[in-house]
Amino acid sequence: MSPPIPQIVKPPALRLGDMVGIVAPASNIKKVELEAGCAALRRAGYRPFYFDSILDRDLYFAGSVDRRLGELETMVDRGDVRAIVCARGGYGANYLLRKLNIEKIKAHPKIFVGYSDNTSLLTHFLDAAGLVTFHGPMAAKDWTHENGIDRSSWQSALSQLGLWDVPLNPEATGLVDGEAEGILYGGCLSILVASLGTPYQIKTAGKILFLEDIAAKPYQIDRMLMQLKLGGHLDQVRGIVFGEMVACTQSPNQEYTLQEVITRIVSDLEIPLAFGVKSGHVSSENITLPFGVLANLSVRKARVNLRILESAVSS
Repeated sequence: MSPPIPQIVKPPALRLGDMVGIVAPASNIKKVELEAGCAALRRAGYRPFYFDSILDRDLYFAGSVDRRLGELETMVDRGDVRAIVCARGGYGANYLLRKLNIEKIKAHPKIFVGYSDNTSLLTHFLDAAGLVTFHGPMAAKDWTHENGIDRSSWQSALSQLGLWDVPLNPEATGLVDGEAEGILYGGCLSILVASLGTPYQIKTAGKILFLEDIAAKPYQIDRMLMQLKLGGHLDQVRGIVFGEMVACTQSPNQEYTLQEVITRIVSDLEIPLAFGVKSGHVSSENITLPFGVLANLSVRKARVNLRILESAVSS
């Protein structure tokens, strides 16, 4: 028997002046990038905070599993920390899954923002604790660039009460027409597929699925999508939105597009399909997407509209 679906929990909204805890659940980070991101967060009106141990290294990880786990759970416990933002992705967040105290996550709901390898935490917090999570800019990555953040979606997702339209970039385009409502969910395609067959397997039924990746060749994306399809994980998906898919090419002169590859695989699902929404691994202006809330996806020819139909945070 499948475990019961947890009741959705919305974390308290983020306000100017609030403390933002920075964590590194996966790969190690560089101090200069961390400090640049913290400076940008301060300019945006927040108070970034991190533990000195965030700079620890163990192989390619940001220190030991216990260090990374302790850092995250301490940020969850602290009453003065209003949001938790990942420093970067890389690899290693999956090591935390078996040791995380999910009851603590439920008891102290916090805004949790990240992408890439941290997809495993975004989906686990939502699936196991019912906590709305946020696929968006990271402290030692996007916040270090002048044009790294889409400020409008960051504010709407983390602070606004009520519905709002995701501010889509001009490159976002429709591939298959249609309209659907469902719970927005997803993340980095490679990490989502890696969850299959584990206790942390993604739950896609009734979802508008957001999928993105970086530097994956078209045939690799084909293979991952086919794994989802053959496993029945796309059967009850209500719509699919792809990210920018940066550097996802076989060669500069390939005779086909990634859009063609994707459309061939999923068009028979007869659900709306969009491509090019800049959240996660992006070239600039990272859009913040709330996972776990009801959304509407409308695709009419090349035009795409993604509307968030409820607040992702509480007052």
